Amino acid sequence: MNFRENIQYIKGVGPKKAQALKKIGIGNIYNLLTYYPKRYSDQSEITAINAIEPDATVNIKGSILNVQEKTSHRGMKIITVILHDGTGTTQVIWFNQPFLKRSLKPGMSLFVRGKTGYAYNGYGQLCIKQVISYFLLDDTNNNQCQFLPLYTLPDMIKPKFYRSVLENVLSTLDNIPCALDRSIIAAYHLLSKTDALRKIHFPQTKNDIKESREMLIFEELFMIQCGLIYMRKINSQNKQGIRCLPNSNLVKKIYKALPFKLTDDQEKVWNEICLDMQSTRPMQRLLQGDVGSGKTVIAVMALVKAVENGWQGALMAPTEVLAKQHFDNFNKLLNPFGIKVGLLIGSLSAKEHNEALQYIKNGEWQIIIGTHALIQDKVQFAKLGLVITDEQHRFGVAQRARLETKAEQTPDVLVMTATPIPRTMTLTVYGDLDVSVIHQLPPGRKNIRTFLRTKNAREKVYQFVLAQIKAGRQAYVVCPLIELSENVGAASAEAIFEELRTGIFKDVNCALLHGKLSAKEKGKIMQDFFTNKVNLLISTTVIEVGVNVPNASIMVVEGAERFGLAQLHQLRGRVGRGSYKSYCILLSDSKSSKTKERLSLMEKISDGFVLAEADLRLRGPGQFFGAMQHGLPDLKIADVLNDTDILLAARKEAEKWCVKKKSMREIIETINLQYEDNFFKITDV
Repeated sequence: MNFRENIQYIKGVGPKKAQALKKIGIGNIYNLLTYYPKRYSDQSEITAINAIEPDATVNIKGSILNVQEKTSHRGMKIITVILHDGTGTTQVIWFNQPFLKRSLKPGMSLFVRGKTGYAYNGYGQLCIKQVISYFLLDDTNNNQCQFLPLYTLPDMIKPKFYRSVLENVLSTLDNIPCALDRSIIAAYHLLSKTDALRKIHFPQTKNDIKESREMLIFEELFMIQCGLIYMRKINSQNKQGIRCLPNSNLVKKIYKALPFKLTDDQEKVWNEICLDMQSTRPMQRLLQGDVGSGKTVIAVMALVKAVENGWQGALMAPTEVLAKQHFDNFNKLLNPFGIKVGLLIGSLSAKEHNEALQYIKNGEWQIIIGTHALIQDKVQFAKLGLVITDEQHRFGVAQRARLETKAEQTPDVLVMTATPIPRTMTLTVYGDLDVSVIHQLPPGRKNIRTFLRTKNAREKVYQFVLAQIKAGRQAYVVCPLIELSENVGAASAEAIFEELRTGIFKDVNCALLHGKLSAKEKGKIMQDFFTNKVNLLISTTVIEVGVNVPNASIMVVEGAERFGLAQLHQLRGRVGRGSYKSYCILLSDSKSSKTKERLSLMEKISDGFVLAEADLRLRGPGQFFGAMQHGLPDLKIADVLNDTDILLAARKEAEKWCVKKKSMREIIETINLQYEDNFFKITDV
């Protein structure tokens, strides 16, 4: 049987049912086999009807003797099924489900899981008063399947029919192709692919479910890792890197000029980057570091190393505010050493823009800081050797790739992010990059005291903010929206700005910052805040990335429940950059216990990586990171959070297996054998 065979040609399916199945992603036999159960109904422990006790959750099964329908005095339809199992008889009661009168008939066998209680007929008979789940028993599930798989199916596809189709298909398949070598299956004591698929859909025991899941999860993660290895290979195969010399006298001079000593983590990361830049293989590295961990100085040193070896370096920042900040800081440090730093942003005048393009093209500018303006078609570099993207999660992979294509020779690439990504996510989302991590914060960084408060404490909170400002400090107030919305009941920056500047902060210099302002307006406001002309900045999340104002010591976040933990941590990182005690106060009136639990983690956890793990656990991988940037397939059965051990083992085996293969084409063809749409596209490798 061909895995790619259309589902409609399977016996009993036909065009209409095939159309319904296609809506849930089942278009062919492979889709059918890998549409795994959402959960299982445990039929393994059946309670005899004569042994049921009150206030218990039980499984019973028996033959239907009678089906009755009554209407209560309030008009509620009550369906009562009389069920007999050889030991006794009991009632099973449903409310407001009149369709059951048509689908449940005397003589049918029925499985019911539910909570017991006494019947309402006054006789005090024990019955199933609250049904949790039920299904009719038949040849496909009565004795064969102690753990009944439950699927999310379209209305016209009945579970009994779906199981019969699965059983029919599985009975005709033998030696189903598997991406795992026999040696891997043997080493990890895994089931064969055929047995795993049979047991995941028709398990006899809990161990069947466990073993089948282990095998299918291992294979899925193994294939993902092979694909990532393939992507890394095509990034570097037949490509010559810039290969810098190991001796960097200029870098040493810059290093000595720094007003601080690098942390051990920074030293380690710098050594990793140096080795990459000295290799013939183009660097493809992700640099992770918590807010304020000192990633930027590493970027400076990498850019200087490229310049010293005759190359240009480009750093692409997500906002003009951050690009200007980098430009000012880089110039201050590098100008004394004769290194020319340029700025290319959208708000430049036509004359400035044209001059900038000329300086980039003729090589006069050795380091270029910019925004998306760097990837415009008109931008031509003289000799681009190093590409750095700051806060990568703000850019699509395509944007990063466009900047890389500006180089005639494959450049070194460094991706920097201050959003801590849990290791399991890094191995999947950024699996095609080498990863460096800065865990340590530089000495002297103040711990930011964080508090969760309700709106009842709002007046006291702002009195505290006012006291901080009177003491010479500056403050942020962050809002989830720019303007009021009828559809979203959340604080808007415009409304809060008007309230605060005309109220408690009427004698304070306030400013409003949001994304709809022009780049020039935003730059002016941030400059005024940096120079303390503005004491209180009311803003949306536009200040989330990179802004560094050492005098800012307090932040208030309105409507904190509307932000993820990672985003709140980024926002919190805008304060505590100077020598003053710093505070972050989260205001939320959410009644949700889950939301309160999530926000309370901000009070307890200051480590961004620990917080990211917690965020991933609470929100799940999809919400945490959104769609995978590399276009990798969705995971059908694996969970990168809970299957970490299998992920690490699969990665190790994928690396060994790929080394044995003669070509990457062989790897991808092996994997693609099993899919309707190619798992990974084969390019010229």
